[in-house]
Amino acid sequence: MSQARTALITGITGQDGSYLAELLLGKGYEVHGVVRRASNFNTDRIDHIYEDPHQHPHLHLHYGDLTDGGGLRRILDEYKPDEVYNLGAQSHVRVSFDQPEFTADVVGLGTLRLLEAVRCHQEAAGRKVRIYQAGSSEMFGSAKPRQHEGTRFEPRSPYACAKVYGHYQCVNHRESYGMFVSNGILFNHESPRRGETFVTRKITRAATRIKLGLQDKLYLGNLDAKRDWGFAGDYVEAMWLMLQHDSPDDFVVATGESISIKEFLGLVFGQLDLDWNQFVEIDPRYFRPAEVDHLEGDPGKARKALNWEPKTDVRTLAKMMVDSDMRLAQREQVLKDAGIAESPRGGYR
Repeated sequence: MSQARTALITGITGQDGSYLAELLLGKGYEVHGVVRRASNFNTDRIDHIYEDPHQHPHLHLHYGDLTDGGGLRRILDEYKPDEVYNLGAQSHVRVSFDQPEFTADVVGLGTLRLLEAVRCHQEAAGRKVRIYQAGSSEMFGSAKPRQHEGTRFEPRSPYACAKVYGHYQCVNHRESYGMFVSNGILFNHESPRRGETFVTRKITRAATRIKLGLQDKLYLGNLDAKRDWGFAGDYVEAMWLMLQHDSPDDFVVATGESISIKEFLGLVFGQLDLDWNQFVEIDPRYFRPAEVDHLEGDPGKARKALNWEPKTDVRTLAKMMVDSDMRLAQREQVLKDAGIAESPRGGYR
């Protein structure tokens, strides 16, 4: 019987990392994840699949960081992955305006450090490693929709600029060194595991709390922005398929349908029989210095070359997120009724 393949995931504790780890474990992979050292545990998204390391699990976590190229190289040399998925990032677009240098260091130079670590590992070990780089639709910025692989990048944030840099470093390593590096240009993808500061989860979390009387208002920025929203669980399958393809390439991953934040509000609040206009207020602090008006992807290449199709439309996605956050809000309400305070993000105070 052939030996199980080994994968390394940076950003394994994030939304995408957790879904990808589940997918790979289900396919029989040995999965290694890179996690940043913190004083508090931040593995809640993968706790349900993380086993006691003394019991020979298939999921292993290692301290590391995209700002530490030497540390990445040591992990590669010790565990010899067949596939590397670079999902680690400072991924909040609005925050990138407040921390542009940090964002560029982690998202841009971090990608280069990982590429160089893999290149040096390959040369020393005499083996090939396949790399997936997580790109972003934000790289297209102000380019007119529908955006595809040949659309010119017009980034409108430090995060997007850093992602463009990482994208072209991947292309350069692919062409200069013959490395197997595929760029996945993923449009917005959400889930119940999405961080609560991202607009879709911010909306579903607030709407369910408002429904139960736990919150009065929801404050947002630009409601006219249109996005192509899919389900993260569908999109990690596309990541895996890219590394099973015969040759490395760049692929747009999207649903091909976009709606505005106003329309998303309607989907979410409508499911709860609420009128969002009564509860949503505009706060200028949530506007970006440079706005991105309309992102809508053309996934035709991925559909044809990878045989990939999104299984979840935005309406189903909204229902999935509302149902999950309603359970969370109901739990919060029970604790409140019992005299135990709980913060909106789930931590006790």
